Amino acid sequence: MSLQLGETAPDFTLDSTQGSLHFNAYARDHWVVLFSHPKDFTPICTTELGAFARRKAEFDKRGTKLLGLSVDPVEEHKKWARDVADVGGAEVTYPILADPDLEVAKLYGMFHPKADPKVTVRSVFFIDPQRKVRTILTYPPSVGRSVDEILRTLDALQLTDRLPVATPVEWQPGDDIVVSPKLADADAEKQFGKLRKVKPYLRYTEAPTA
Repeated sequence: MSLQLGETAPDFTLDSTQGSLHFNAYARDHWVVLFSHPKDFTPICTTELGAFARRKAEFDKRGTKLLGLSVDPVEEHKKWARDVADVGGAEVTYPILADPDLEVAKLYGMFHPKADPKVTVRSVFFIDPQRKVRTILTYPPSVGRSVDEILRTLDALQLTDRLPVATPVEWQPGDDIVVSPKLADADAEKQFGKLRKVKPYLRYTEAPTA
């Protein structure tokens, strides 16, 4: 059964390109973006892992660790990493888990046999410092993911954890945000200043600058 939002991410220990990896010890007090890819030496996965490698500093800036996974063994991951670095323009410095027995893939719901009985689908799990699953994105093997969307979602999660707000459709960092309906107008204006009221329950305010 797949994980649901708000559940604690299951702990595990698996071999990886950086040695035996105990998830809770790796995560510590960080956010984690855990993502599965169907198979090594495949075209779309190569572009994806290359993009994650190239943009890893953007995740570091957000206090977030990257963690990849596929069903192939570690030695294949290490060989493939040379292709990934060549395509992405940066060395792969985050660990890639080896899950040949589908232990973690099934634990997290990354294995969808009706979609493809041989490989994992393209799942992304956003896990907060309390080990809670906050967002899950799932794509079929044929569709590559957007690193921009993953970063945007991470920014939204971290912002809405800090403030009683939500992010509206097509929100990008720096755009206006929506004040929680739980706040009365007076309390919202005290905390955020001027509000732009579209409906009694839809009130925008400027995003904080820090």
